[in-house]
Amino acid sequence: MTARVLPARRHSFATRAVGAQSAVWRLDGVLLVAVAALCVIGTLLVWSSTRTWAPGSTGLVKKHVLNLAIGAALCGAAAMVDHRLLRAYAPVVYVVTLVGLAIVITPLGTTVNGSHSWIMLGGGFAVQPSEFAKIGLVLMSSMLLAQPAEGTDRPRGLDMVFTLVVAGIAMGLVMLQPDLGTTLVLAVITTCGLVLAGVRKRWMILLVLVSAAGAAAVWTMELLEPYQVARFTAFLDPSVDPRGVGYNSTQALIAIGSGQLFGKGLLEGGQTTGRFVPEQHTDFIFTVLGEEFGFLGSVTVVALLGVVLLRGLKIARQCEDRFGTLVAGTIVCWLAFQTFVNIGMTVGIMPITGLPLPFVSYGGTATFTNLMAIGLLQAIRIREQAFN
Repeated sequence: MTARVLPARRHSFATRAVGAQSAVWRLDGVLLVAVAALCVIGTLLVWSSTRTWAPGSTGLVKKHVLNLAIGAALCGAAAMVDHRLLRAYAPVVYVVTLVGLAIVITPLGTTVNGSHSWIMLGGGFAVQPSEFAKIGLVLMSSMLLAQPAEGTDRPRGLDMVFTLVVAGIAMGLVMLQPDLGTTLVLAVITTCGLVLAGVRKRWMILLVLVSAAGAAAVWTMELLEPYQVARFTAFLDPSVDPRGVGYNSTQALIAIGSGQLFGKGLLEGGQTTGRFVPEQHTDFIFTVLGEEFGFLGSVTVVALLGVVLLRGLKIARQCEDRFGTLVAGTIVCWLAFQTFVNIGMTVGIMPITGLPLPFVSYGGTATFTNLMAIGLLQAIRIREQAFN
């Protein structure tokens, strides 16, 4: 008698998507909750800071929510991609970002707030290629530094040179816009990648000396734009011209200080309603937080950002793949630096550089890249959990 062969059991799409073996259960839930909380808080702050001047009763909230939805979709797409596949396509991503940077410095680019960094798409939408350059440099530098020299755990000398070259090209194109803040972020991504890869100290010291010499040359040759020089002047002494270059810094401190411990309440901030601080929905959104939610609200946001960075570090530490470790580590360094600079410039300990607060500030391309970075962290986490 012939035994009956039962047909293989087919799993439904829902089972594959959310079943016990699904990648959904390998996501870092704490990281997702922290990012979601920051996005919700940011949406409230954007509403408060734009409702009195932007068209409509809700200001720019609808557009911001749309940007967050697109960013969430990009985050999910990045999370589902095997990061080892990204290693193979890192050069393609990098070249595409360079093309975008090159297009910006042509007549197709548009100047906003003194920086020729945008490409207008119509319908009120614009894209900033320098933001995508952060992702491109993270992947490209990690790919170059992931292969150690034979018999060592350090990158090969030629790979270090290539890393500096690809970083220099991207930074040079961004400086032509000019966008000093993004250039500094790209420099931090490169430096942290070299440190995480285990570059010898003497090479890092040499790099620091060369960078310092380059910065001195830029200053002495007066290659910075007048408004950039004015920002450094205001940082060193805001009282020099409180109604001119020092105005932003002075008003930011007043707004944050007026919130005291508990804040004035959502939509109740006088500095915010009166638009005393320019760009409160983007670069200076932390002043809205300080005024309307006070010290406790500010500490809460800082703590949530700290959770994001700590979870990113945990993913980098647990990853056994060198490329994944470098990608996760440089993303954390990028977000940490941008957070420190943004909050620092609102409280007077850093010069104004035009960097938005990750996950909180209003923005399109910046929102997309920040959430894509979280997606990359989740992609690394998913793969590592699959082997544990």
